[in-house]
Amino acid sequence: MIKDSEILSVKQRYGIIGNSPLLNHAIRVAMQAAPTDMTVLITGESGSGKESFSKIIHSLSTRKHGKFIAINCGAIPEGTIDSELFGHEKGSFTGAHEARKGYFEVTDGGSIFLDEIGEMPLGTQARLLRVLENGEFIKVGSSKVLKTNVRVIAATNVNLIKAVEKGKFREDLYYRLNTVPIYVPPLRERGEDVVLLFRKFTTDFSEKYQVKPIALNAEAQQLLIKFPFPGNIRQLKNLAEQISLLETERDVDAITLSKYLPTDQSRLPAAYVGSSAGAESADFSEREILYKVLFDMKKDMTELKKLVLESYHSGGLNQNIIKKHQTLFEDMDSSQPFDSSQGPSSSLPLVLDSSNSSKEKEDYSNNYEDGSIEDIIHEEDDNSLSIEKKEKELIIRALKKHNNKRKYAAQDLGISERTLYRKIKQYDISE
Repeated sequence: MIKDSEILSVKQRYGIIGNSPLLNHAIRVAMQAAPTDMTVLITGESGSGKESFSKIIHSLSTRKHGKFIAINCGAIPEGTIDSELFGHEKGSFTGAHEARKGYFEVTDGGSIFLDEIGEMPLGTQARLLRVLENGEFIKVGSSKVLKTNVRVIAATNVNLIKAVEKGKFREDLYYRLNTVPIYVPPLRERGEDVVLLFRKFTTDFSEKYQVKPIALNAEAQQLLIKFPFPGNIRQLKNLAEQISLLETERDVDAITLSKYLPTDQSRLPAAYVGSSAGAESADFSEREILYKVLFDMKKDMTELKKLVLESYHSGGLNQNIIKKHQTLFEDMDSSQPFDSSQGPSSSLPLVLDSSNSSKEKEDYSNNYEDGSIEDIIHEEDDNSLSIEKKEKELIIRALKKHNNKRKYAAQDLGISERTLYRKIKQYDISE
């Protein structure tokens, strides 16, 4: 049985602030799992401090004198992650001028922390499963089986069970990783720990810049506790440093604190998941709005082609055709009713005079075949309405906006950095 004093010692050693029951339980499980070689899966939201638990497990294990490497799987491009983890032989791919050891070979006898394991490609997941089951791996471009003795500690901020259901994560790998699950609670579930952490960050700021620390009154503390903090500890630290820098009055009340709390508590950028029951109509991303405009344009083009064809067959544009395709003219000035006896209106399409001789009509009919008319109906202008082209333009704009920093560009676009890297290669975008 692990004593509370031992948990307190671990907190002091790794700078963990807080006394919430959920936090203490997570630390207790980590301490119990540390002496074993069992695989650990740490789950929790981004910014909740999952990496600190991986360090606790390694330092309290029998492998504490071995190497410890932390790897962010989501930050490594899909094309190179196998080489990074398992190594490669010379000449195995373009640019492989010499052989390289992978992380699993380098950390033999130690521990490896795989953060954002849910972003790992399926092919790499199969390789990882073999390491976990047999301790074996093969370098990229080699056929020789190598052995390694590495303890794997994984972490994720996504629901892996849902990822398994969608086919994005291997079910056998999930159960192999989830031998010892550890749940790191988000800040909103830790109660008064928020106030303790805020005090810690403001004190650190005051000591670093030699200023008086910020003090919150009782109402401000309650407001801080009630705020959800979707960014967790990172967001709280930014808030504490922002107030410490900008606020001249060091005693802060609830009204002053509320000025620094964001009013929009949504987790942005939000990925488009399609329309579903109960979804709010205002939940549109910039990309979805762009797609909607493109699809509306395509629909209008199709209607316009039908209008032209019908006017051709009828020998002119009459009131019935206009009413039938009224949606095409909703955004135009329709205050004056259309009269076919009058000249062409500025708000309606220009139509040739239909009072031609029957001979001229026959000449027009002979110049066009039925097949060409059918092509006008079904042909789609893919070049002007290409979603891929618009997506490429959005990626270029985001990269230019963030000075070619893929991390921030990916966040702005609402996609992972690995997906952005793949799109850059796909569209041959020069950075």
